[in-house]
Amino acid sequence: MPIQSIERAAAILRALAGGSRRLGVSELSERLGLAKGTVHGLLRALQDEGFIEQDPESGKYQLGGSLLQLGNIYLDVNELRGRSLAWSDNLAIRSGEAVRVGTPHDGGLLVIHHVFRPDNSLQILEVGAHLPLHATALGKAVLAYRPDLEQELVAGGLPQLTRATVTSPAAVGKAMASVRDTGWAAEREEAVIGEASVAAPIFDRRGEAAGAIGVVGPVERIFAGRTPRPELVGSVREAARAISRDLGAGRY
Repeated sequence: MPIQSIERAAAILRALAGGSRRLGVSELSERLGLAKGTVHGLLRALQDEGFIEQDPESGKYQLGGSLLQLGNIYLDVNELRGRSLAWSDNLAIRSGEAVRVGTPHDGGLLVIHHVFRPDNSLQILEVGAHLPLHATALGKAVLAYRPDLEQELVAGGLPQLTRATVTSPAAVGKAMASVRDTGWAAEREEAVIGEASVAAPIFDRRGEAAGAIGVVGPVERIFAGRTPRPELVGSVREAARAISRDLGAGRY
């Protein structure tokens, strides 16, 4: 689609958002200085996507439910990040490890906040990184409470990232049941060789898993033998509970 069309569609959405009433094709055409045919075509495209709705009686237009849903997602993500800032810093200090906060997005786990390991070592900021749900502790912590995502992910096939990556539907189901039983998730070299992580789910006021918080680092720092270090698990769960309470969750 030409950039001009995107700009014109955005202008229509702004006009509808800025008014106190529904607007018709003629009104939008006059306000935006566009031909009625152009406005009508853009309105049809926006309506097909659910971004606007047409009143059946007046024939005029208003913002639609899909646009509201996108706005709510944006607000939810920003609230999750905002509520996580202080607790993430505290977790990094207590654990001595790097901390990540993520939320499900587009079939994966989007990192929305990252606190460096507090040892002045060279590290790369991971905000914006897209992590696999089935091979990271953050992803597993969310996936265990989102059966819709689990079914979709398994149906699409799970990529084998390392020799340790769990890919069979039965193994994934067993791992998710374990997360629900214990309240935390872990992985050891399932996504990156030499790296391990521990995470716990963050619930929102609706009781849904809005995201997860966890620590990540070298295997020898995260694990003690075959299991994650108990003090790390405790600290991660405490941070997840605190953020969930701040979000209004009643689950913890």
